[in-house]
Amino acid sequence: MLLEARDVTKSFGPVQALRGVSLRLKPGSAHAVLGENGAGKSTLMKIISGVFPPSSGTLKVGGEEVRWHRAEQARAAGVSTIFQEFILLPNLSVAENLFLGHEPRNALGLMDRARMNRESRRILEDVGLDLNPEVLTGTLRVAEQQMVEIAKGVKRDARIFVFDEPTAALGDREAQKLFELIHRLRSDGKGILYISHRLPELFHLCDEVTVLKDGQFAGHFLMKDTNAEQLVTTMVGRSLDQLYPKRRPAGAAGPPALELRGVAVKGRAGPVDLTIGRNEIVGLAGLEGQGQIQITRAIYEGHALTSGKILFEGVELGHSGPAGGIDAGIGLIPEDRKVEGLFLPLSVARNVSAGLLPGRGLAMPAPTARRAVAGQVERLRIRLRNTAQPIRELSGGNQQKALLARWLVRGVKLLICEEPTRGVDIGAKSEIYALLRELADSGVPVLVTSRELPELIGLCDRIVVVRDGATVAEFRGEEASEEKIMAAAIEGGKA
Repeated sequence: MLLEARDVTKSFGPVQALRGVSLRLKPGSAHAVLGENGAGKSTLMKIISGVFPPSSGTLKVGGEEVRWHRAEQARAAGVSTIFQEFILLPNLSVAENLFLGHEPRNALGLMDRARMNRESRRILEDVGLDLNPEVLTGTLRVAEQQMVEIAKGVKRDARIFVFDEPTAALGDREAQKLFELIHRLRSDGKGILYISHRLPELFHLCDEVTVLKDGQFAGHFLMKDTNAEQLVTTMVGRSLDQLYPKRRPAGAAGPPALELRGVAVKGRAGPVDLTIGRNEIVGLAGLEGQGQIQITRAIYEGHALTSGKILFEGVELGHSGPAGGIDAGIGLIPEDRKVEGLFLPLSVARNVSAGLLPGRGLAMPAPTARRAVAGQVERLRIRLRNTAQPIRELSGGNQQKALLARWLVRGVKLLICEEPTRGVDIGAKSEIYALLRELADSGVPVLVTSRELPELIGLCDRIVVVRDGATVAEFRGEEASEEKIMAAAIEGGKA
């Protein structure tokens, strides 16, 4: 047995994060760990990764009991962890990040950059990434940074690999490269612990799954003997068909709120012709990098168009920055909330009340603002100790809810969601979907992009397919399928 955790508990003061959890990992296998945010997955993985020791219970690696107090001890024993949150320095090159702290030296003791770049190219190729190792990491796309983080973890000569939401920022192409890499690792006898909220990935990659709920063991299943319905019910206590809210009937979109007429964005052929009704949730689908994000940013940030015009509530938009979009009543949930959305060192209250600020600075919230923040925290059921808690300490789902709360306190008139549930557990996903539906029903249209086609199909009233920055097909939500959307995305026309 590569790894065995038996009756592991972990307490943080009066809070018991884990209660008697057990798990076993065999050589050449992939074992999924599933549960809502707060279920104890991250705590268990951090114990296995040596971030902190268990309060009680035993951990064995290769049949020998271990008790680590530092991550370096786990790495020395052959455990490599690829965390969901990037541990990359943006002002260093890709090669420098890959070899940070372990830089090769020449005969004079100086850093051997030529060798470092040469070996970095090989490491990047191993994960299917065609990238110049000398480029600054901060200039990469989110998906490319995630693949660099994966390459950094796989570079270590490990026998146990922990993947924490590795595909949350990846498109289909990058995800497929990752899956091929995991299959190679398994064929070499490595063991994989895999955390993901995307159930199809688990059935594709994993042999077995352990489900946690409220810090406790909730079930263990062989993947071949279970199904998505059983896993969701075990994890959250309700069935999969309750995940998405009921969509509006055809013809109930309401009056036009947002119109894109013959729009083309820089570097894309276009055009985009799109109208969103006041009561609609509309999704933009397509292959990775086909202009979906450029379109949403043209609306929110006012990126210059090469042709066409955008109208919101009958008035042509002419702003040239996010401040203009905000003043027009447009809100954005960015695809990378930690980089573009949140003020990580600040409190939940400061992050939410930022939506009330007329200027660009951050000031202490006034009593009225504090009441508004408290009201949204309660409405969205954001789990926290108190609103003074730093937002970086919240789970991904609660951080996403806090971003939504920022726009709700401002009274947003149009909400754009790029990856609305990236890194969010299934229970929180259901709550976010219900909130977006509630917004649309109240007259706030919602425009959504997502790498998860089932999410677009389940949530949206209409799905518009984009190819090279042009709208090429449209489907009602109840008529859409992954096959139809992909065919339109590849062929450039309605399937």
